[in-house]
Amino acid sequence: MRIATFNVLHGRSVDDGRVEAGRLSDAVKALDADVLALQEVDRNQPRSHGADLTALAARAMGAVAARFVPALTGTPGGAWTVATGEEHPDSPGYGVALLSRYPVLSWDVVRLSAARAGLPMWLPGTRRPILVRDEPRVAVTAVVDGPSGPFTVCTTHLSFVPGWNRRQLRQVVAGFSGLPEPRVLLGDLNMTARPAARVSGLLPLAAAPTFPVHRPRRQLDHVLAGGGLRATGPVEAPRLPLSDHRALVVPCGPN
Repeated sequence: MRIATFNVLHGRSVDDGRVEAGRLSDAVKALDADVLALQEVDRNQPRSHGADLTALAARAMGAVAARFVPALTGTPGGAWTVATGEEHPDSPGYGVALLSRYPVLSWDVVRLSAARAGLPMWLPGTRRPILVRDEPRVAVTAVVDGPSGPFTVCTTHLSFVPGWNRRQLRQVVAGFSGLPEPRVLLGDLNMTARPAARVSGLLPLAAAPTFPVHRPRRQLDHVLAGGGLRATGPVEAPRLPLSDHRALVVPCGPN
């Protein structure tokens, strides 16, 4: 079984700034994942040409189950508000997605509030740090009917504010702690491997730098597991034709 996580930067390439549906489809096909977690996913946004990126990815990988969960609804630069789960299915949104080639037995969602404080950050094209406000976050969990029986998989994209992301990680892990083992947490946790493992109490299945995409120096994207799941082959962190992150792919199976 191949499990992968990928922060897709709403499908945009950092090389030419373009969003092209074919690039996302080709990237997902190249990952060849049985379970795929995506972050920074657009639905019906002008900047990604109104595409449903989750649906594109699902077709590309042959998923039988997929769910997009917005953290924000509306359009960047316009009416951009906290998603509640009550939005119309076709409303513009931005969030995370979980896709599977195996049937999903149940879904669950945990909503995570934004930190009150922002963080000064250097952004491309700026001469001085800019205060960037945090955003609400979301986690989506599925109980998957896998080849060796049910297991739990969760994906999220945590805050970039130090300390707050650790609080969110504890909340996410608590949210799926009663679900079937083995349990896997995938996503851009905006922290490095040591705190991710320590705070979550889960075992890292992959050690590879994933950010920034051209010369990755830090691992912000993780595959963490508990309950008897292990890596069964080499970990991959491929550079794909979109995003500012590399994807992370782990072949895995039961102990």
